[in-house]
Amino acid sequence: MKIALINENSQAAKNSMIENALRKVVEPMGHQVFNYGMYTAEDEEQLTYVQVGILAAVLLNSGAADYVITGCGTGEGAMLACNSFPGVICGHVEDALDAYTFAQINDGNAIAIPFAKGFGWGGDLNLEYIFEKLYVEESGQGYPRERAVPEKRNKKILDEVKTVTYRDLNSILKEMDRELTKGALSTEGFGKYFWDNCRDEALAETVREILK
Repeated sequence: MKIALINENSQAAKNSMIENALRKVVEPMGHQVFNYGMYTAEDEEQLTYVQVGILAAVLLNSGAADYVITGCGTGEGAMLACNSFPGVICGHVEDALDAYTFAQINDGNAIAIPFAKGFGWGGDLNLEYIFEKLYVEESGQGYPRERAVPEKRNKKILDEVKTVTYRDLNSILKEMDRELTKGALSTEGFGKYFWDNCRDEALAETVREILK
């Protein structure tokens, strides 16, 4: 699995700590981590949580990433921004139980973590526990297991609803504010990782047009 890490500007200083916790847990499982930044609070390109949503949607819809780890001060803004786009199901995760139940019940492809609210002593350990429970088993198996059938049915219904309520991402990107979108796709990490991992040429072409 290709896992993308994205930090917005208010919590960019924690990027390396989050990356270390993520790599420690998931690389022994055979997953790859791609750090899209922000890397520091002083990065030239400053990502807002709205731009995190844009970037996450491009990565997931293009196949450049299979899963996105992100967040903001409370995690709420990043979650709302991610869920504003097609092809993204983002959960708000504060602890290991949130991570496990979101993975097993909702079978999403992104999580938003509060990196400021309640993030004190032991915050790095909490991240490790979150990542362990997020990926400990194949997602979407249901929890508790006797609820698996209705939970899988509800997830399928949600997926079908989203195909009706969301438009094609290419159309959305072309109509959004160009500078806002360009800023989201101009980070050092995007240039480093996206083109080698993108699996959707039509979306790649839209991105090229935006970045001109």
